[in-house]
Amino acid sequence: MKSVCDILKEAKNIAVVGISDKPGRDSGRIADFLVSKGYNVYGVHPSLTEYHGIQIFKSLTDIPAEIDIVDVFLNSSLIPQIIPDVLAVNPKTLWLQLGVKNDEAVKPVAEKGIDVIQDSCILIEYNSCN
Repeated sequence: MKSVCDILKEAKNIAVVGISDKPGRDSGRIADFLVSKGYNVYGVHPSLTEYHGIQIFKSLTDIPAEIDIVDVFLNSSLIPQIIPDVLAVNPKTLWLQLGVKNDEAVKPVAEKGIDVIQDSCILIEYNSCN
């Protein structure tokens, strides 16, 4: 697996799964941060269409771009539900945010050669690399 810093330096397109428009939610705050750092950010949420200029799609497979990082803000118990879409879009990295971890669910992703990061905040890691 590449280093976290290399993953972040090489990425251009990031999908934020579980983006929320509720004030104070980390998913929206971190999506805004990623945009401010020059990433192309796409949201994934079943009922939202836009957040602060970020286009939101119902599923990963609806995003019309190659995704480098799938950044997930969902409860650990919901991770199995997104794995088929993760495998379908074949990102370089599946990133489960701080507090999100599901070793069993991510096995097929790792077996496909996709880097998996669990229980880690992309904003904290970005700041530690720069």
